[in-house]
Amino acid sequence: MITKSTAIVRAKVTNSYAAYSGRLIYTHYAIQVSERFKGGSQGAMDVAVPGGAANHQRQTVEGAPTFQPGDEYVFFLWTSRSGLTQVIGLTQGLFAIPPGTSADPVTTRRASGDLMLAHGSAAPVKNETLVMKVSELRSRIAATLAAAGSAAQ
Repeated sequence: MITKSTAIVRAKVTNSYAAYSGRLIYTHYAIQVSERFKGGSQGAMDVAVPGGAANHQRQTVEGAPTFQPGDEYVFFLWTSRSGLTQVIGLTQGLFAIPPGTSADPVTTRRASGDLMLAHGSAAPVKNETLVMKVSELRSRIAATLAAAGSAAQ
C-alpha cells in the first residue's frame, strides 16, 4: 500500500456531503491533515468514498468505510486520473486513531470481513488486524519509501 499510495496522511474528518459522479454516488469527506508521510498537502483534502445518499437515492458499496466528524486516521490514498482521491482498498487503507490519545497513539487497521484476493494470482489473502504505534507506522513508511527510491536509481 505504501508504494501504491499517492498520499499517506494523518488527518481528522471535518465534514461530508454526497453527490453523483456520473451514475455513481460518492460521499466526499473533508479531512484536515496534521501530518504528511507521503505526498498529499498540508491543510484540507477531499476524500471520496463510493456510496451514499443524494437526490433521494441511496447507493451502498460493500466494504466502503463511513466516517464521522472528529474521526482521526492515517489514510493511505490514491488519486485517479480524473482527480478523485480515494482510500486504497476501501477499509484496507485506514489506520484508526482513538480520540484523546497520547502523542504517539496506537493505530488499528481492522481485518476486513470481505474475501480478499492477491493481485495477479487471485489466491485468497490472509487478512489480520494490524496494531502499531504511529511512530512505528511512520518508520515503516519512511523505510519502504527509502528502499523504493534507492531501487529506482
